[in-house]
Order: sequence, then structure tokens, then C-alpha cells
Amino acid sequence: MGPYVLRRVLMAIPVLLGTTFVIYLAVYALPGDPIQALAGPNQVISPSVAQALRERFHLDQPLVVQYGLYLRGLLGGDLGTSFTGRPVTEIIAASWPVTAQLGGTAWIMMAVAGVALGVVAAVRRGAADAAVLFGTTLALGVPFFVVAYVTQIVFGVQLGWLPVSGIEAGWPLAYILPGLVLALSGLPQVARLTRTSVLDGLAADHVETAVAKGLTGTAVLFRHVVRNSLIPVVSLLGVSLGYLLGGTVLVEGIFNLPGLGYQIYTAIPQHDGPVVVGIGTMLVLVFLSVNLLVDLLYGVLDPRIRLG
Repeated sequence: MGPYVLRRVLMAIPVLLGTTFVIYLAVYALPGDPIQALAGPNQVISPSVAQALRERFHLDQPLVVQYGLYLRGLLGGDLGTSFTGRPVTEIIAASWPVTAQLGGTAWIMMAVAGVALGVVAAVRRGAADAAVLFGTTLALGVPFFVVAYVTQIVFGVQLGWLPVSGIEAGWPLAYILPGLVLALSGLPQVARLTRTSVLDGLAADHVETAVAKGLTGTAVLFRHVVRNSLIPVVSLLGVSLGYLLGGTVLVEGIFNLPGLGYQIYTAIPQHDGPVVVGIGTMLVLVFLSVNLLVDLLYGVLDPRIRLG
């Protein structure tokens, strides 16, 4: 198991370097002067102050040098400092709980609803199956920001059931609508994979044997079909957690949730590159860690994988 773990860790290193460099390059390519953006559109910064700020944040250095300095700080646990003077790690510490609650709420919704719909579609062939397939196709086709605005208008403004902005209502009320919108990004895949896995399980030989022994349909379904069929679904859910955290940028921006995504959402127009790169790096690390755990779980469940 040790060599398998080492291989997976070594494979994650170039992915981390590549993704962080792309994020850094994208921030570097943003039009406009970050120092002028720091002062505001109607303020003028003296050349001496502007030059001092550029030297402080290494903006006077080539891109490769800036990235190298960032990596050196990253190895020491330093994610940089915002142009406002606030450490990025401090921003992450203050914003992380909101993103964690949002991502956790969305993940639970996606897991419960996706598995339930997939099982129903596999067992109830006909109208229920067609409805699930149609609903998941529709969810894949409609942009999630459209769903976000529609849910805000219907459930928040017109019906008044749920808050549409901020976290003042606390968990879970403040997170239901944004969690639902975020969950819809992965729910169709979970439902369809569950449906396919359960259908394959229903056709397995050991299921026919269990039926021949006189077991009831419910016992056969949950003991011999669903239990075994959830293995690939659990893997998908593990990987989806990383995607959910990455998808919080627009959702937190639309629902005005002060999480990590909202910090990126507001930092981009302000040209606050250290915040975007620092939080982006942290999200990449979380994503890679989740994928590593899923790979290790695969290695535990199937020895052929870690020996391959």
C-alpha cells in the first residue's frame, strides 16, 4: 500500500503546480492596474507610492519570478497578503466556515436526492423512470445561475419561505436555496449513475438466487442490490465534493454569502490577485486531497488497483 500512496501523492504535485500556475497566469492577465484599483477609480496615486506598492507585492518582477516567490511562500504555509494588507490565511479562516456549511448542505442534498431518484428510476420502470431521466436532462441543460435567480424570486420574494441573501437566518435556513442550486450541478450525474448501477445489480446472478430463496423484494433490493451498487456512486460523491467547493464562487456571489467563493467574487473586479490565487490554491489542495482519499479507498476496496 505504501508505494501506491507514494505514487498518488507524486502524481498530485504536478497537478498542483499546473493549476496554481494557470490561476496565477489568469490573474496576471486581468486588464487594468491592481494598484490603481486599490485606490479606487476617482483617486490618483503618486508615482512614488505606486512604485513602492509594486515593489512590496513584487509586481515589478516578471511573472515567473512572482510565481516562484509565491511557491516559496506556499511551502512555508504563507498564501500571500491581500493588497489591503490583510493576510490571505486570515481571510480564509474567517470565510471557510460559510463555504464548508454551504458545500456540506449541497453535498447532502445531492447524495440523498440523487441516490433516491436513481433507485426509484431503476425499480419503477415506466413513468417514474421517464420522469427522472427528463428531470435530470433538464437540470443539466438549464444554467445554474438561472435556477438561482428563479428560486430567489419564487421561494424568497413571492412565497417568502426562505431568505434569499446573507447568513443572518443561520443554518439551515440561509443555506437551503444556495445549497439546492449548488446541488443541482451534480445531482443528475449521481441519479443516473445510481440508476445504471442498480439496474446492473438487479440483473446479477446472486440477486436471482436470493429471489429463488424466497426473500422479499424489499430485502433483495436493499441487501443485495443497493448496497453493492453504491460503490461507484460513493466514489462519484467523493469527487463531487471538491467540485461543489469550487462551484461556490457564483453561488455565494448571487446569494451574498460571505464565504471563500464570495471573497473571490469580490476580489476579481478589485484586481486583488493575492486573494484570488491564495483561495484558489487552497481549493485546489482540498480537491486534490479528496481525490487522493477516493483513490486510496479504491486501493483498499480493490487490491488490483494498487498493484497495477
